Amino acid sequence: MIEDDERIEPVTGLIALSDVSLARGGRSVLTGIDLHSNARRIGIVGRNGSGKTTLARVLCGLIPADAGTVRVAGIDVMRDRKAALHTVGILFQNPDHQIIFPTVTEELSFGLTQMGQSKAQAAARVAAILSEFGKTHWADAATHSLSHGQKQLVCLMAIIAMSPRVVVLDEPFSGLDLVTRMQLTRYLGRVDAAVVHITHDPEVLRDYDQVIWLDEGRIVQSGNAGPVLDGYITRMTALGAGDDLSDLAG
Repeated sequence: MIEDDERIEPVTGLIALSDVSLARGGRSVLTGIDLHSNARRIGIVGRNGSGKTTLARVLCGLIPADAGTVRVAGIDVMRDRKAALHTVGILFQNPDHQIIFPTVTEELSFGLTQMGQSKAQAAARVAAILSEFGKTHWADAATHSLSHGQKQLVCLMAIIAMSPRVVVLDEPFSGLDLVTRMQLTRYLGRVDAAVVHITHDPEVLRDYDQVIWLDEGRIVQSGNAGPVLDGYITRMTALGAGDDLSDLAG
């Protein structure tokens, strides 16, 4: 059952998913997802296997849905891939799955040239984004030599360089220590775009405008952060008191 907070109106907005469904291997992964939002900060919570990462990829047009429509800033991300490049970007959980070039400058330039910018235009934009983040000394750095947190920041800068309307974060703090998480959080706070943040940690979403709780590929609850997170934590606490680890997969 979907429970919508009345203060978030279900109208077509910056993000508009209508009746989105997806199956893999005969199993339903997403079912009847409806999400229409103009919120600047959206959080998504749910257990492993709830469909969070799949939803992130559908939202970015990386995976086509079997049914329904997905629009970001009016762009059909599944059909117009070129427009989607500068409309929505995604920061993956593991930066090693995202970085493909040997130097920071080459990594930051790639998306810009894919968008049609000339080498000179891309170089100017890369210089500007490195300066904005205070990392001009990273320009010629080898990406393989960077720490996990530094790689995440390179990936974030590469996304921001393309000036997307929406940035999707798929567990961006996974594998980071507390200090690095705090530092990356500070950089994320400077992102001038709508943010969709997928996380296992509900507390990082407390000040978000909207939170969505996914379970088994369906939206259980969507609305203001406080009520949704409280309901989610209550349910997870109840499940944690049980012993579903005893059940073997069929």
